[in-house]
Amino acid sequence: MTQKTKVGVVGVGYLGQIHAKIYHQMDNVELVMLADTNLEAVTALGKQYQCDVTTNYLDLIDRVDAVSIVVPTSLHYDVAQPFLEAGIATLMEKPIAATVDEARKLVDLAAQNEAPFLIGHLERYNPALREVVNQVAEPKYIEVHRLGTFVERATDVDVITDLMIHDLDLVLSLVDEEPNDVQAIGASVITDHVDLANVRLSFPGGAVANITASRVSNKRFRRFRVFGPEGYYGINLMDQELDIVTKGETPADGRFAGLEVDHIKFETEQPLQVELAHFIEVAQGLAMPMVTGLQGLRALQLAEQIQSIMRDSVSNV
Repeated sequence: MTQKTKVGVVGVGYLGQIHAKIYHQMDNVELVMLADTNLEAVTALGKQYQCDVTTNYLDLIDRVDAVSIVVPTSLHYDVAQPFLEAGIATLMEKPIAATVDEARKLVDLAAQNEAPFLIGHLERYNPALREVVNQVAEPKYIEVHRLGTFVERATDVDVITDLMIHDLDLVLSLVDEEPNDVQAIGASVITDHVDLANVRLSFPGGAVANITASRVSNKRFRRFRVFGPEGYYGINLMDQELDIVTKGETPADGRFAGLEVDHIKFETEQPLQVELAHFIEVAQGLAMPMVTGLQGLRALQLAEQIQSIMRDSVSNV
């Protein structure tokens, strides 16, 4: 019988509770401890999943092989540091850290202590997106819309690090080069931070990406469109559906070729379940992280560049 990986979760807010639930259901995992400063909340969850609880996350270090860190972004560095120093496999919810400087330090700590380090850019595990990554070698134009309704969560950061960073990571994973021109504009609507933003990225190889993110829309909407020599790929990230439009054969009479459309509805997967299963494989030494610390750092560097550009253009609506 394969030995179970001992796992802990730091932070049992909305998302941390889901991490705990999934780990509890996994056959190859033993959920041993939960940590949160809210004693009442963590105690209730510990009873539900029959595991130990604590209000001091340092108590996990001698108990776990792997840990999910699901705390506010401002705490990422302080919480992750001792786990990485101890060589413990660490899953950090995005973004990797509050600042690029903190992110670099975490990446260095992971390398120095040979600690597996995975960043939770969840959309990488969407089956429709994975299919596009496999099919598109040289994207030329990428159009992204990520719109969400306002919720009182992650309001300690702006929409760039709350939502858009998902798409910055996806674009960089597809284009695989640094942009040589960045244009950005944003606005604060409800919070003291930027709540909606539009960014245009141009790359040395000729690719262009246009990204819109909002957390103050009246409905949820997530589309990721890729245009390349292979055709057009339209991804419905929420419903895990993909439209592929390619050029058909040229008719013998010399008329223009028609368009062939293929609609794919993937078997519904919960990306977080896929991500956590992958993380356990990483912790067991069976896989390499799909999103490394360096990739998380790369996305955060671009996010900070966008924020810097945007500071002079933010207007209050």
